[in-house]
Amino acid sequence: MNPITKWLNKNRIILFVLVGITSTLMAQQGGKSDIIKPTGFQKRVTTIVSGKTRYYYFLNSGQASVITHQGPGKIRVVTRGRFRPDSPDKIGYEILYKIDGGAQKVFAVKDALRSATDTYQDGKLGIPAGSREFEIELGRGDHTIEFMLKNNLTQVAARFIFTPTKEKKQDWIAYSPLRPSEPVDLISKESTVSYYRFSIGKPLKIEITGPSEMRVLTRIENHYQMKGRIHYRIQIKENNSVLNTYQLSSDHSEVAVYAENSELIPGKACEFVILVPAGKHIYEIAPLDEDKNTILGRLLIPKKDVKLVE
Repeated sequence: MNPITKWLNKNRIILFVLVGITSTLMAQQGGKSDIIKPTGFQKRVTTIVSGKTRYYYFLNSGQASVITHQGPGKIRVVTRGRFRPDSPDKIGYEILYKIDGGAQKVFAVKDALRSATDTYQDGKLGIPAGSREFEIELGRGDHTIEFMLKNNLTQVAARFIFTPTKEKKQDWIAYSPLRPSEPVDLISKESTVSYYRFSIGKPLKIEITGPSEMRVLTRIENHYQMKGRIHYRIQIKENNSVLNTYQLSSDHSEVAVYAENSELIPGKACEFVILVPAGKHIYEIAPLDEDKNTILGRLLIPKKDVKLVE
């Protein structure tokens, strides 16, 4: 037996342990990153970074560039200002962004310099600034982030990279809204699941005591003649103040059907999470699109928080 084979046999257990630890760490850190293409304002610029082609998208002060993605994970926003021939030695800019229609946040750069190594594919555009970046953490569920420039004095392009993170495992149980709510039973994978129908005029009302979190699963109700993806908006209010607005999109469900209605087709479930602060709260959940049908909603809370609502 040669020395290498002898060493491998002797240390085989250690090698298996090291491989297992490495795999666990990689799983904890999340999966493969994805490049996200925005909707809304969409003007692509090709940038050569360290000899590699990278696609950025210019931002605008009058129309938002919109990113939609499902969490949990992190979105890395890489930004670059544009230096024109007559630009000063340093440039600054401010990016405004909103997550799920919440409070406006600002990412500000005051002293960006020309990149010494990177270029635009179209040299007539000038020279890109060195990259400045920030991260946005996304919790579980569907999310919409809107990006705009405070002004157009400096052109700025951005690149959006999403990296999933491992979700903390916990048990969830169904939670009922305040009455009156119209229950609707769906059959999915041979199991009956209860949803509640709501609309603009009859929002879903929820009373809950925090601190906790609530998963909200929504399905738009489709007629058979409706084709393709359906886009819809859901708004969350408390004391008539808007907390969040979600832009959702789904196709017809391939596994769920109505228990007692053959004229409608439920959409695929979309999900968002309400983070409930300490104390008692009453939320209203309602669609915003008058041209859309009614929505089905299902509520879930962590099993460990049941004592808070009993």
